[in-house]
Amino acid sequence: MLELRSITAGYERRAPVVRDASLTLAPGTSLGLLGPSGCGKSTLARVAALLHRPDAGTVTVDGQRATGWRHRAPRAQRTAIGVVFQQPRLSADPRLRLSELIAEPLRATGRRSDLTAHVGELARTVGLTGELLGRRPHEVSDGQLQRACLARALVLRPRWLVCDEMTAMLDASTTAALVAVVEEYRREHGAGLLAVGHDRVLLERWCDRTVRWTEITGAG
Repeated sequence: MLELRSITAGYERRAPVVRDASLTLAPGTSLGLLGPSGCGKSTLARVAALLHRPDAGTVTVDGQRATGWRHRAPRAQRTAIGVVFQQPRLSADPRLRLSELIAEPLRATGRRSDLTAHVGELARTVGLTGELLGRRPHEVSDGQLQRACLARALVLRPRWLVCDEMTAMLDASTTAALVAVVEEYRREHGAGLLAVGHDRVLLERWCDRTVRWTEITGAG
């Protein structure tokens, strides 16, 4: 299970953007979190991905309470969660070629032996050609870069996926392609998915269940 209990979080303690939020995600299931821009759902997504320490509340990953955040999170918890952000250009190192971008988590966890085969396989899965893998972010479109960012999120075969407005900047065909990749991965690996967004139609078609922001927070 991925569980968030009574999360309060923000960037200034006196002005949290998330107040008393709770949600539970079971393995193999998908949960859509629907809310307007600025409500705090992206901050909660970062808490769920162990990228932002909450001011209050607990995060539990596979039965173990999270005690560290970002690079201080235990490796077993950190690598159990893959995350894709809304703006690929803000989450990609502009110096890296797409092949290096996808391989970042493998290098960071000392799995260099998996680089060539696994990166190539994932690139094909997300729809990237070998020629694109040699390009840097400024040399590809937003959609192509987001494909690489999705491959990066999947490269360690995480048990949980957090997709924070993953398709907000993409056209309809690329959105459909990336959602299909995520769903195929979930079927194959039994991963749980938290999909955060403001597109009700997309979330309701994509996820097993969709909840509104006000249903999981102290605002409800």
